[in-house]
Amino acid sequence: MTTKSYKANFILDPRHIEGSIDAIIEGLKEVISTVGGSVTAVQNNGMIPFTRVTDKKMPQGQYIQIDFTSEPTAPAALKEKLKLDKKVNRIVIEAL
Repeated sequence: MTTKSYKANFILDPRHIEGSIDAIIEGLKEVISTVGGSVTAVQNNGMIPFTRVTDKKMPQGQYIQIDFTSEPTAPAALKEKLKLDKKVNRIVIEAL
């Protein structure tokens, strides 16, 4: 199989963030490597208010963008691994 480049955007729930954002980013990078990905870039976009608030208790989220290369099966595996993680509110993965 061939490797592809991906951009993963994570929206973290600030109500469940304990400790530093850097530690959470390291944890996300480890999960990406366990599904066979190789991280190429990380960008912490900070706390951004939502345009449309669906939950009044969460009007904003911590945005993290991680670029990585992997096999085409890795994005689905990554979403599966993180779907029960309360810190991660949403994951959007785009192929580059």
